[in-house]
Amino acid sequence: MTRVSAGARIHVGFQNLSLAHERLYGGVGFALDTPRVCLEATRADSVRCPDLLVAEYATTACDLLDVSGVEIHVEERLPRHVGLGSGTQLALATLTAVAALYDREPRVRERAPTLGRGGRSGVGVAGFESGGFIVDAGHPTTRFTTETPADGTWTVPPVVVRRELPSSWRVLLVYPETDAGRSGETEDASMRAAVEGADPALADELAGILTRRLLPAVATGACEPFGQAVTAFDRRNGRWYTDEQGGVYRPPAGALVDELAASAAVSGVGQSSWGPVVYGITDVRREAAAREAGRAALDAVGVEGRVETTSVANTGVRVD
Repeated sequence: MTRVSAGARIHVGFQNLSLAHERLYGGVGFALDTPRVCLEATRADSVRCPDLLVAEYATTACDLLDVSGVEIHVEERLPRHVGLGSGTQLALATLTAVAALYDREPRVRERAPTLGRGGRSGVGVAGFESGGFIVDAGHPTTRFTTETPADGTWTVPPVVVRRELPSSWRVLLVYPETDAGRSGETEDASMRAAVEGADPALADELAGILTRRLLPAVATGACEPFGQAVTAFDRRNGRWYTDEQGGVYRPPAGALVDELAASAAVSGVGQSSWGPVVYGITDVRREAAAREAGRAALDAVGVEGRVETTSVANTGVRVD
């Protein structure tokens, strides 16, 4: 039996959505220790898994690796469509589990496109590989226009920056009980509309925040400047999607962000991907206070939900 486990990720945003620049997308984000996806796999003569999505990924993985089959038990699963990258982690964990069973190299970066992962952002793939804070290079604008190429016809964006984050840092996660974030064809349509209407000047603002504030904070391990830079980057990144999600943040994330931004328990706050998860940057000293701030924010906004804190992850997938 093989056991594979991988953590979620926070997607702070994209560096550029304008076709006026040479490269499109360019993901910025970081890996989390929890929540996690955890799979247990054993050899079989066919694909056996009651989870239809995992079974689909496993069938593709068996074809790619030219093996007979696998039986997979999903022990833990990331919350789906909340902004934590569940699809990529699940697909790559499945591929890795099948490969480990048969003593094959998973080559996740090479094979992710065949599984339909890594098409826009490379943060999820890089986080799966090695954890840490990640900036990827995006795609040439001439290749990725308003239409995403078919699955398997692209390569995952290369990593430009990968740095470890201090082990004392913590991330607050607030899960409001609301509609799931966008995915699939709905996400594709929203991204297409965002790219078609993107202001190229916004990419220049984001580049300044990334190079003059966010990367120096990562390099020096400074939590407060890191949080402030994340807030600035995330908020401006949300302007790409104002027409698609009803504001810089999708409701009720905007109200939660405003409540948390006023708390001394967090150094920065934002919405991960399409949400609805809202995250806050804090440290071990303020961890309990950050959870209280998250619960207070939910109460103030009048939304049910749950709150947790987690560590940043400086390592990738675990295979036992």
